[in-house]
Amino acid sequence: MRINTLIGEENIKSRVKELADEIQKDSNGEEVVLIAILKGSVFFATELAKQMSSPVIMDFIKVSSYSGTQSTGKISFKLDLSENVENKNVIIVEDIVDTGRTLTYLKDYILINKHPKSLKICTLLDKKERREFELNPDYVGFDIPDKFVIGYGLDYDEKYRNLPYIGYIEQ
Repeated sequence: MRINTLIGEENIKSRVKELADEIQKDSNGEEVVLIAILKGSVFFATELAKQMSSPVIMDFIKVSSYSGTQSTGKISFKLDLSENVENKNVIIVEDIVDTGRTLTYLKDYILINKHPKSLKICTLLDKKERREFELNPDYVGFDIPDKFVIGYGLDYDEKYRNLPYIGYIEQ
């Protein structure tokens, strides 16, 4: 197995700063709740929060739609929000959007059940060619081709999350 670099560490750092600036501008300095989807988006959400000077609250949510390597098509909660996000500016932070199934579900769930003031989606990676649900993230780090990517939080069998860049596996 060989790992090739798709997006380098410096490019990621630069783009995360740009995304943080966009979010701050859009939120007019108001407090923002970043909801990181576990486990993959933790690296990205942490770096994003560190680049923001406006008040940030971080919370975590964990959902699953897989059994083994196959999607079941049903999403189940493993961990729900601990913060009350009612009437707050909320941003769901995701590592990668491909089919859009999970984020469409989470977006609807939070809007219907948690009543935020605003709700936006920020993703580090967008794999548009795999989209099955009509979903357009508000903030996108990078558009990527349909490759299996690892690093910067993304894993292969729980390994490689710690890579400081985005790579893809060539078998």
